Amino acid sequence: MTNQTARLRYILPAIIVLAVGLLGCSKNDAGTGQPQKQPATDIAAGKAVAERQCGSCHGVDGRGKGPAIPTLAGQPEGYLLAAMAEYKDGRRHHAALRAIIEGLSDADTRNVAAYFASLPPIAAASSQTIQPFSPYENGKKLAVACGQCHGPDGNGKTPGTPNLAGQQPRYFATAVHEYLVGSRGTPSPMHMLVRDMRPVDVDSVALYFASQTPAQRPPADFGDPAKGEPHTVLCAGCHGLLGDSSDPATPSLAGQDPQYLANAIKAYRNARAFEPMIRVVAGLTDADVDNIAAFYTTQKGRPAENGPALIQELTQRCNRCHGAGVRSTDVAIPRLNGQDMDYLVMALRSYRDNRRQTSVMHNMVLPYGEAIIEMLASYYASQPAK
Repeated sequence: MTNQTARLRYILPAIIVLAVGLLGCSKNDAGTGQPQKQPATDIAAGKAVAERQCGSCHGVDGRGKGPAIPTLAGQPEGYLLAAMAEYKDGRRHHAALRAIIEGLSDADTRNVAAYFASLPPIAAASSQTIQPFSPYENGKKLAVACGQCHGPDGNGKTPGTPNLAGQQPRYFATAVHEYLVGSRGTPSPMHMLVRDMRPVDVDSVALYFASQTPAQRPPADFGDPAKGEPHTVLCAGCHGLLGDSSDPATPSLAGQDPQYLANAIKAYRNARAFEPMIRVVAGLTDADVDNIAAFYTTQKGRPAENGPALIQELTQRCNRCHGAGVRSTDVAIPRLNGQDMDYLVMALRSYRDNRRQTSVMHNMVLPYGEAIIEMLASYYASQPAK
């Protein structure tokens, strides 16, 4: 697997969360491929339902009246029907909406969906003030505080201090959390540095450092790389060939500071609780650990991500389904441009946390969590509705 392929493997969930999360069946019969005859809809009757049941939150014009209330005007009919069905059967959770929808007849549901779909697309009231959020640029600003120890680009030069350049982002975020809660054993100045960071900021810094190029290190002044290489067979299954990890949750070891790496490996014997690592290091001597650290120090690492291009990469793929040219009422794909940002953030979190029970969505956990959610939500909220 190439590094680019591996990267897209874990970025792609962020795309699919917005691109196919509500993808539904077409109006063709699944068994025969022949179109099913659909009952006629009455837009005027749908407007009456909207005035009576929906207007206080969504407006009769289909524009949400407050934060986290979605704009419905111009949404595809198939999407609106699928969304209402999910609220009704509990795959989406909103007590008031479920009660309203349960009180509608099938005809009412079809008519109100047809009514909102017939309206011209309209942007959320807040869309004019939304600026697209860049996790990379946010992380670049915040990473200045890390530069004194880890280097401005994550290539630290202080012995015993880990390199952050090119490090896998989900691992970085996990490490920050471990420092925060003290699960790495000994007290650390890291606790004071990270205690006030928001999750979106941790994810942003992780992306910034993941996008930097690790510098080539000189050989370690201890250990024997040639003797360490055979032991790395135990490590390659998780950390990648030559220490170049392709899993955002598993750290890269290539080009890492040798003293930090040796100390980290030895810490699994008595301080750090992670069963797979504990089993692996149990049979290693101190000399073995030093040799492994010396070997990985000589390897050349690579950036794990390309942060500056992330917005363009993800939105280009999202637009294959959600772009302005998507007008079909046969599939349940929502239009995102101009949608309320708070609603988009809430929807993505709901899929991530399994509060919208769609298995394909729940299983695609976002590698950067809050940062990617905010990036995509702010981008689409800021676009003209069309």
